[in-house]
Amino acid sequence: MTNTKKLNDLKRELSLLYNVAQSVHSLEINELLNEIVKIASDVTKGDSCLIYILDKEKKTLVLRASKNPHPDLLRKIKMKLGEGITGWVAAEKKAVAISQGANKDPRFKFFRSLPEDRFEAFVSVPIMYKHGVCGVINVQHKKSHQHSEMEINLLSAIGKLVGGAVENAILIEESLALRELLEIRKLIERAKGILMKKNHLSENSAYQKLQKESMNSRKSLKEVAEAIISTDKLSFRT
Repeated sequence: MTNTKKLNDLKRELSLLYNVAQSVHSLEINELLNEIVKIASDVTKGDSCLIYILDKEKKTLVLRASKNPHPDLLRKIKMKLGEGITGWVAAEKKAVAISQGANKDPRFKFFRSLPEDRFEAFVSVPIMYKHGVCGVINVQHKKSHQHSEMEINLLSAIGKLVGGAVENAILIEESLALRELLEIRKLIERAKGILMKKNHLSENSAYQKLQKESMNSRKSLKEVAEAIISTDKLSFRT
């Protein structure tokens, strides 16, 4: 490789990493992961890109984003740390690149519902933040593909660059989920109180009534509680 080509490659690599740092800023986890999918796919020209996020409590990697639409599989495909190549990459904090026959690797975990698991080439890198791993980026090619050193290094660098943004987005998502859970609990407690007062029920009986109505109406407990509170307000006004 000539010095001119090396210099051009370095300029391209630095330019790409600068663009990654500038463009990856969303605080909304799904938007952020979709942006990373696009960047990783552009770098590698891969036919597939999957991103797994680490659930630290359960020590499980959960599929959260995909280049190819898989709405029914997101959040449903999971692997333990150390399980599959993805789990190995997360546990070891090292990249893996396989140019052909990826699903024949002894570490590979096959999912029948993922067509990408029949693809030939596979490269996987950890998403890193200051306290460790928070996810994994997988890129696959339908046909054999020899991953260049620059390609692997770039993808690994992207995994490190986006780690802080991914971790922040995860924390915000968890915070919003907790807030929503607390709001739902408040609604249920309020609805229980109304049922207990109007029907002279115990707390347990009031909750069972809420659950039964939820099952019969095929609505969530939140929706049932909101309906009871709304009806109580209307009856109070009249």
